[in-house]
Amino acid sequence: MTYTLIGTAVSLYTGKARGYLRWKNVPFREQLSTVDIYKSIILPRIGWPVVPVLLHEDGSEHGVAVQDTTEIIDYVEAREPGPSVYPAGPVQKLAALILELFGDEWLVIPAMHYRWAYNRDFAQAEFGATSYPDLPPAEQRAAVQKSVDFFSGALPVLGINPDSVAAVEAAFEAFLAAFEAHLGTQDFLLGTRPSIGDYGFLGPLYAHLLRDPASGAIMERLAPRVADWARRTHAPQHALTGEFVANDELSPTLLPILEMFAAQQLPVLLDTAKALADWSDANPEVTELPRMLGFNKAMIGHGDNVVETDRAIFPYPLWMLQRVTDHLASLEGDARARADKMLRSIGAAKLIDFTLPIRLARKNFKLVRG
Repeated sequence: MTYTLIGTAVSLYTGKARGYLRWKNVPFREQLSTVDIYKSIILPRIGWPVVPVLLHEDGSEHGVAVQDTTEIIDYVEAREPGPSVYPAGPVQKLAALILELFGDEWLVIPAMHYRWAYNRDFAQAEFGATSYPDLPPAEQRAAVQKSVDFFSGALPVLGINPDSVAAVEAAFEAFLAAFEAHLGTQDFLLGTRPSIGDYGFLGPLYAHLLRDPASGAIMERLAPRVADWARRTHAPQHALTGEFVANDELSPTLLPILEMFAAQQLPVLLDTAKALADWSDANPEVTELPRMLGFNKAMIGHGDNVVETDRAIFPYPLWMLQRVTDHLASLEGDARARADKMLRSIGAAKLIDFTLPIRLARKNFKLVRG
């Protein structure tokens, strides 16, 4: 086994990477991200405390370390044979990239809310068992108290506060209803094969919202097909099988989910791009981007249940949005016309001529100017 995935079952993004590696049929071992592993491997190799990390024994002296889940998937896709999680069809690939962005960077809102509002005791026990597996349970829980306080106290930066909770839950239940309806027509987002979009959804929907018991019970009650999808996508029974829908088509039942991206996340991304332009103008010589660009007002919710809330401005989602716009810019002729038509149909016409104010890249596990 040349791959080692460092992470934990309670980690949102580890769930995304693990599900992908299982479907890709890549032999790998999993290393629990204990405090000792952070000290001995993650901090020396990555430079900051984060999971998951993929280590690849590629024949070089120290091997390769890959940190971001999108980069982990792309790294393995480039090196391992078999079907890809990226559709060949230009419209399907555009949809898949948008859905990965929506899952990774927007569904994290309900994932964090439900964990710390409904599953705090469970999550604290899980964090303790991961970080200090050799301690008794009571000492494990005490040892991670500061970390738990930090994570649960960080909800306001995502726009989660007493005034927005009802809107967060309404939006999530509307999403569950839309995804449940879609899964009544096909196995995954784009057919009988999981796409990069499915893995974007998998982290929040499996590792947090299904696996955590209280939110898992809610999902089982409101959206049993979604719960089944999460289990299948995390532990597939038939790796490397399935097909995307023929002729680069999107199921009509997928469009309401894409419309949620356009209505909920896209305005925040466009506002973030404006903040990035202001930051770039004020810091022309600075290469590495900060984790946050301050705070602004954002609309959170769905339909009639939408509220304005203070939320941190995160530049990282723009790197994922850049993957969307780069793909769009690569299209010509009929492919471009069909992609533009799809964006208009879901209310995302502003993406058609959109470009970021600066190129973004990831270097040495940090977000930097491209």
